Amino acid sequence: MRLFGSHLSIAGGLVNALLEAERLKLDCVQVFTKNQRQWAVRPLDDDERAAWLARLTALSWHRRRGPARVVSHNSYLINMASPDEAAWEKSVRLQRVEVERCEELRIPLCVAHPGAHLGDARRPGAPHDLEAPPTRDERAGMKRIAKALNRIHRELPGYRTITCLETTVGSGTNLGYSFEQLAWIREHVREPERIAFCFDTCHVTAAGYDMSTTRGAEAALRRFAAVCGSGSIRVMHLNDSVGDRGSRRDRHAHIGDGTCGLACFRTIVNRRALAAVPKILETAKGDDEEGVPWDLVNVRRLKRLIRRTGRSR
Repeated sequence: MRLFGSHLSIAGGLVNALLEAERLKLDCVQVFTKNQRQWAVRPLDDDERAAWLARLTALSWHRRRGPARVVSHNSYLINMASPDEAAWEKSVRLQRVEVERCEELRIPLCVAHPGAHLGDARRPGAPHDLEAPPTRDERAGMKRIAKALNRIHRELPGYRTITCLETTVGSGTNLGYSFEQLAWIREHVREPERIAFCFDTCHVTAAGYDMSTTRGAEAALRRFAAVCGSGSIRVMHLNDSVGDRGSRRDRHAHIGDGTCGLACFRTIVNRRALAAVPKILETAKGDDEEGVPWDLVNVRRLKRLIRRTGRSR
């Protein structure tokens, strides 16, 4: 079974994202568990939690074993790579809240942006050298991320939520644009089994990896597995890219309307090892010119790429 879903709104209550996923007949969903642009966090309401858990059970998405059907995305405010001690502390505390809420809501995976080191930035428009070793500022930022994750794990022993560090375009001083950076962070976490990765097709393309051909896409996925570990991708964000390869522009396009190339998506949806990985759309909402929700349009485009005969890789 291949799992296709989308990031859906929790406006009006967390359970509404599950209801919308059910209405659209999606296989999985990604949510924010709270307002992602606020530091202040209100505790989960008992009724809201109960409604969420009841719907999870009704959908049979509550099981810890088997494919993950629900994914959380952490707050955009969090920067675990910050060199500012107060900002780092604030970020660690908020990331801990993210994990705690996932545990309460039986959400097995929490996608997290690695963070920005805020030191010397690459010149705007300058491409990444994906083969280069990390700069001093990058390495310092990665150490702070590992330190943050180690503290969260120490403070939350036994928690089963997996933090999935996301590939990034590497805009500004953001880390995680190279596979090696993500692997380094995980290797320096004391409980690496609590860390996995989220592979975003737009981000990988805009960072500089070429997945526009079948050969290129297969090579990129093999390289990720070799560097970060086979089976380490626990979530995928399937977004096409407005920006060109290596543009470092984080702008998503509908499937087939950007620069990733259909070969990118065809390779992913036919890869046996990725079949049970939740594949989440983060593309624009609304309806197309025929009144069909864009999430359904994009899922249908992806499903049309599935090979009906022969063996998937």
